[in-house]
Amino acid sequence: MKAIRTLLANVVDYAGLFPPARLDMGPTVANFARYRASPDAWMLGRLVVPVARFEEFERAAESLLPKVEGPTDDDAWGITALTAAAGDAAFAADIAAIERFNERHAALGAGSAFVDCIEVKATTADEIDRAIDLVPDEIYPYFEVPSQRDPRGCIAALAGLDAGAKIRTGGITSDAHPSIDEVALFLIACARAEVPFKATAGLHHPMRHDARDVGCKQHGFLNVFLGGALAHAGKIDQAELATLLADESVASLAVVDDSIAWRDRRLTIGELRHARESFAHAFGSCSFEEPLADLRALRFLTLAPAGA
Repeated sequence: MKAIRTLLANVVDYAGLFPPARLDMGPTVANFARYRASPDAWMLGRLVVPVARFEEFERAAESLLPKVEGPTDDDAWGITALTAAAGDAAFAADIAAIERFNERHAALGAGSAFVDCIEVKATTADEIDRAIDLVPDEIYPYFEVPSQRDPRGCIAALAGLDAGAKIRTGGITSDAHPSIDEVALFLIACARAEVPFKATAGLHHPMRHDARDVGCKQHGFLNVFLGGALAHAGKIDQAELATLLADESVASLAVVDDSIAWRDRRLTIGELRHARESFAHAFGSCSFEEPLADLRALRFLTLAPAGA
């Protein structure tokens, strides 16, 4: 369906190195190479790699990376790098390491990869202000702001900047999961400030559900991203958004070729595309296959033909 592909195009940043998968570097880069070559590559975004593991990545990916053949390269692996926190003195050193990484991987004959996004924790607006001055123009930063206290000050500090906010939507313990109200406040604050967002952790499944392995309910990626798109379009308020985020029933969704609706809130393909391009950017997941399998089980996707 065109609408579901529009909502989810390139939405999954593959984070196989992180829990609960916690794969070694070799299997992680092999998976990413396989996903890039598969018919499901339309849903794949970047590979998430900590700056501290660049050397390990380069060893493991050397034989898998496409080679640089000219000054422009559309086939480069897109990398999202995790840096030291914004208030840490090591942040500047990580930015310098990223610039060296990009120089190495832009040379003719080198393995083609490029860090164009970073994820960095920040706890105050002042930390964001100081860190943003160190980020090169070609790198887009997402500042992970605390969700278990009011994030609006940090989000306001990002307004008007070429930067986004990040929310941690889960983890391997129940206390790592923000509440419905906390996620709703984050999304509404980002929409009002016109600050793009990405999410990470706990979004393996489309709808909110009971995750017995962590002892709590987990957020669904359709709840979060459809809710974000509706907030971006001004079609939902914070209380209604909280209701959407709490919804565990796929029966509340109407997914057709040219639109997606939750109850009576409908978004066209054009509105979905605009939301994804300018607001609801991506989510990090240690699994790329689970979200796809669930979407197929719900019949929102069909198996893509080979070569699609």
